[in-house]
Amino acid sequence: MGKLFTRDTQAIFWNNNKTAIQRMLDYDYTIKRETPSVAAIVAPTSANKFEKFFWGGDEIMIPLYKSTPEAKAAQPQADVLLNFASFRTAYDVTMEALNIGGFKTIMITAEGIPERLARGMNAYARELNVTVIGPATVGAIVPGAFKIANIGGTIENIINSKLHREGSCGLVTRSGGLFNELSNIIAINADGIAEGVAIGGDRFVGSVFIDNLLRMEKNPDVKYMILLGEVGGTEEYKVIEAVKSGKITKPIIAWCIGTIAKYYDSGVQFGHAGASANAERETAEAKNKAMAEAGIHVPATFNDLPATIMEVYDDLKSKGIIGEIEEPEINTIPKIRRPKNFICTISDDRGEEATYAGFPISSVATPDTGKGIGDVISLLWFKKQYPKWATDFIETVIKTVADHGPAVSGAHNAKVTARAGKSVVESLVTGLLTIGPRFGGAIDGAAKYFKYADDNNMTPAQFLGYMKKEGVPIPGIGHRIKSLKNPDLRVTGLMNYAAEHFPSHSLLDYAKTVEALTTSKKENLILNVDGTIGILMVDMWRALGYSEEEINEFIESGTLNAFFIVGRSIGFIGHVLDEKRLAMPMYRHPMDDILYDVKKAEKI
Repeated sequence: MGKLFTRDTQAIFWNNNKTAIQRMLDYDYTIKRETPSVAAIVAPTSANKFEKFFWGGDEIMIPLYKSTPEAKAAQPQADVLLNFASFRTAYDVTMEALNIGGFKTIMITAEGIPERLARGMNAYARELNVTVIGPATVGAIVPGAFKIANIGGTIENIINSKLHREGSCGLVTRSGGLFNELSNIIAINADGIAEGVAIGGDRFVGSVFIDNLLRMEKNPDVKYMILLGEVGGTEEYKVIEAVKSGKITKPIIAWCIGTIAKYYDSGVQFGHAGASANAERETAEAKNKAMAEAGIHVPATFNDLPATIMEVYDDLKSKGIIGEIEEPEINTIPKIRRPKNFICTISDDRGEEATYAGFPISSVATPDTGKGIGDVISLLWFKKQYPKWATDFIETVIKTVADHGPAVSGAHNAKVTARAGKSVVESLVTGLLTIGPRFGGAIDGAAKYFKYADDNNMTPAQFLGYMKKEGVPIPGIGHRIKSLKNPDLRVTGLMNYAAEHFPSHSLLDYAKTVEALTTSKKENLILNVDGTIGILMVDMWRALGYSEEEINEFIESGTLNAFFIVGRSIGFIGHVLDEKRLAMPMYRHPMDDILYDVKKAEKI
């Protein structure tokens, strides 16, 4: 019904202006909004994924994105763009947002966008029914619901001006500074504003006086309106015509500043680009006179404006059009706020029972819950509830990689360390430190390279050629002992599980075509257990609905290697405990197993 914003309105903030964003969030907290008014920040040059801000005395994280399309795709509910780009960029940012779609309102702070561009931009926005506030504006506010950036000033000034809750007046100005001053005047002489817009000081702005007043006419919360114009332009005459034609029936109080201009011999500009009269009818005096003749409440001077506001307000209140406003409870911003040093998004131990991704430990830990290690990993590693086929697969992977005998490098190191008298922790760590590109890392590599080949539609022959050119042996292909005639039963088991339980396994299917080519050259160039695990992990994430970018991030961050680490830790600990149980002595490698090639050092 004509409202510009609601308590559910959320914005995408273009440019990481931390002070302005914090003011918005402080306002949200003060009026007890359920959700932050800023859903996302577009910061093209930032490498961060989020920015921390205070929410009262606590902190919240607002996600950062590289571009408006990326932010809008991630936060589709955000239908306001707050464009804090410079005047060199602001036009492009606005046009991109208009072409993306899904924005009801765009605010532009930049001053001085070339007029030809501004006119085209504003016309395009009108075609799309998008409200543009600005250029050269501090924004707008719907008290008790949503405010843009710095409008209204500090929280103390906002409360003093009754901008923390809805009043009865609809306020439209050009000037941001005078908007704040008028808000205070209205609070003193009436009950505050229901909606306010500073349309901006540039000569060609998006939404003009009449656009906002016509919307306020339809807004039942607005009982009367105040228009503060200025010398220059003819937009006030559109308001006069709307009043005369009956399109606007609510009382309007109006004043155009700049009446002093008549005392100057030559034209003078008052601050804003649009504040300069180019004809008699553009003077403040002419516009004030015309508005008064149309029945608009125009005071004799600006100093008389407070009395006019009180008079109109009292009249509407006496008629029962304006009722009493109940003051809402508000939150108080703490005087001292300290940023947190650490962030945790997976578990919380502050309540009566610690939680895993929001689930009490007891709801996943005890046997009667039917949950397993796979469920715990899905919660703590991915903050998701995976279906049973996926959690069972995770557990299968962990069981499959738990141990591969005492001779592999990691187990060997753990055993040697244990025999040196070190603790379980120290011995385990020596084994874990061996895990890398040549031991366990093939899982990561197989996922990375096979996915890259599949994403780029490479044939098996092209993939082999690509890897040869890269000078990298194909991770996940080849086994020292196993071959087509002597298959690895672990691989067979994993493939059978995928065939029976996975919704799809396109990457495994592709890998099998590669295996067919490699084994045609040599029988032991089979898809090994590391390769099978890495490839099926990609298939699992695809089936669970993750984007290709998210899966790539999992691979790059070492998530696949983490499954090997968890699984192999079980085996390493087993070997360490075995050494302790057997009370084995300090290990010394036999000399006959070392090739000594020590020559006498050359004298320099």
